[in-house]
Amino acid sequence: MHLSLTSLFRAIATLALLHPLAALACDECKLKAPPGAKVVEYDLYIDEQTVRPAGKRVRGLTINGGIPGPTLRFREGEWARIRVHNRLKNEETSTHWHGLLLPNVQDGVPYITTPPILPGKTHTFEFQLKHSGTYWYHSHTHLQEQIGVYGSIVVHPRGGEPVKADREEVLVLSDWTNINPHEVQRMLMRGSDYFGLKRGNAQSILGAIQSGHFKEYLSNQWSKMPPMDLSDVGYDAFLINGQRSVQLGGKPGERVRLRIINASAASYFFLTSSAGPMTIVAADGPAVEPVKVDRFLMAIAETYDVIVTVPPSGQYELRATAQDNSGHASAFFGNGELKPAADPPKANVYSMDEMLNLALEEQEDDPRAALNLPRPGSPYRVLKSPGSTTLPKNLPRRKISLKLTGDMNRYIWGFDGKTIAQDPYIHIKKGEIIELELVNDTMMHHPIHLHGHFFRLLMGQGRRSPLKHTVDVPPMSTRTVEFEANETHDWMFHCHILYHMMSGMARVFRYAPEDGAMPQYANSPAANTNVASADNPGEAAQSSIASGDHGYGFGRAIGGAHRHGSMAMGSLGEHSHDMAYIWGAASIQSHMTEGLITWMNPKDDILLGWEVGWANVDDTEYEVEALYQRYFNADFQAFIGARLTNEDDAENRAVIGFNYRLPLLAWATISVDSEGDACFALAKEFQITPRLAAFGQVEYDTNTEWKWSAGATYTLTRTASLITQYHSEYGLGAGLEVRF
Repeated sequence: MHLSLTSLFRAIATLALLHPLAALACDECKLKAPPGAKVVEYDLYIDEQTVRPAGKRVRGLTINGGIPGPTLRFREGEWARIRVHNRLKNEETSTHWHGLLLPNVQDGVPYITTPPILPGKTHTFEFQLKHSGTYWYHSHTHLQEQIGVYGSIVVHPRGGEPVKADREEVLVLSDWTNINPHEVQRMLMRGSDYFGLKRGNAQSILGAIQSGHFKEYLSNQWSKMPPMDLSDVGYDAFLINGQRSVQLGGKPGERVRLRIINASAASYFFLTSSAGPMTIVAADGPAVEPVKVDRFLMAIAETYDVIVTVPPSGQYELRATAQDNSGHASAFFGNGELKPAADPPKANVYSMDEMLNLALEEQEDDPRAALNLPRPGSPYRVLKSPGSTTLPKNLPRRKISLKLTGDMNRYIWGFDGKTIAQDPYIHIKKGEIIELELVNDTMMHHPIHLHGHFFRLLMGQGRRSPLKHTVDVPPMSTRTVEFEANETHDWMFHCHILYHMMSGMARVFRYAPEDGAMPQYANSPAANTNVASADNPGEAAQSSIASGDHGYGFGRAIGGAHRHGSMAMGSLGEHSHDMAYIWGAASIQSHMTEGLITWMNPKDDILLGWEVGWANVDDTEYEVEALYQRYFNADFQAFIGARLTNEDDAENRAVIGFNYRLPLLAWATISVDSEGDACFALAKEFQITPRLAAFGQVEYDTNTEWKWSAGATYTLTRTASLITQYHSEYGLGAGLEVRF
């Protein structure tokens, strides 16, 4: 069969038009506002600028020239027409309308619901505002949210707010790092201790002794429990509306409605006011029965409307303190003498008592028990909907239980031990009620967000259970929510700690086709090449994804770097694959050099390690290992590869073996080479102070017999440490260790 070039091009064009992903988002494809609905239009311009929220000039992404972006204001029932202009030169972007109920194609998650906005292009979003409240918008592309792509949304109810105030203010909380967020992800993946130093809560032997918890520290080490983290990232600043503090002013007796949005990438906040109790009147948008609280914990991605009254005299503070007590942001209202708010006490990172107390207090009969703690929990048990939120009784019900899981050794997060790339979908049917049990098996809080739906938070309020779209699940605790499956297509469900989501803690709720036919997308999780249905077109494109890294070697983990790749995505976009990372470190000492470079994904490592010495020997000696390693769990890894050397009585050999983590977080390595010789090694690191660590390693080889080394490192910066080491063959030396 012969085709002319013209016929061939025509056939290709026809196939492209038939493919669902070939339908491009365009202004000509606008939806139409219903008759009588007022159309409210906004233009949002996403651009790259040099900014300095924390004092240092760094790259940021702005919306209409600012961080955060402008507040978008609507009235319930109005029609939104929002044009998002991507002015970035080389990056896609996106905009998700967090908490709003809208058509699936308008949800703004690239490739899953909505086409990505390509460089230099504009995407027009159109939807009706079906409900009132405080919401926000942000990028759902890579790590753009961390560096500025977020803003606030206010939807006023048709009949006015049920709880009146004299005026209102929008307060957008956020966290800021001067480190590129891709570098942040890389540092988390490689297991860097730098953020612990920056937060001021890195654990050490001396710190455990000073706090009176040395016995518990040893017990945790014996149980192979790594140091507990309240948060992952050490931030340079915490912000309200892009500033460390804002002035709200106000007249004595004035009632001010504060619409508070936690738009942080990775920071929970304790909220407290020096003016006395705050009155919560709305949570995640919907109104709640007014309730007064002195302080509470606000999860990432939540919104709360609170009423404060300006006192007769003095200037008072609403303080948002980071959960790890590493800083705060402030809003001041009133005038006169300053009356500052107080931070909650710092957490004891050596004890699990606080975590256990929170879990126990939430089970008490008193709904305020968790709020009365020095470091309070979420205000969920005192929140009540003004009316009934019960779901239809005639609908079928189904319970889904998900475990929130994480592996801090590799910074891999997921549900039921799997990342979204490994297990993407939770299949549901329209017309059923889903009872979702979230069991947190980790030592961190997780803010879990469901797109496109409100769920009932079931915490003892019965038919007046509050409606939310984001729920905090504390460590070693369970939250239960329920929602009516009343949508179609795919909806994102994920932890709203940005770095957890990017590491895999996400799923997609996938609705079964209503007509019973097979969906138009491939249904195999392994394929991850699903395309959108015909009435929910997407745009075919390639996306570059910047990934982080995490490193792990046998014995002592060192170093870090990241890979930046580009690949064509399926309907899961950047979540269609697990990340891969490269990290490394090398020490240059007066008597020797050693180092390790690692490529890794969640289960596989390719390792290149070396040890070269020139002191106390006639000729420079080297040993190089090139290995493939399979990660089974935090306690066990197996490897195979080659060991190359010029040492006396040794030769190049193939090698196979495994690493096993012992009590006290020591590492044992056992290997056998192709000549039948066995090698046994034991390694341990001791964190003396947050910056000073001692290490030791002893090894016995049936061919070359004993070899050992011991030394210490002192952390200078996130990329460099001083090192001194005594080696049984090369003697004593010192130098610099560099991580990359």
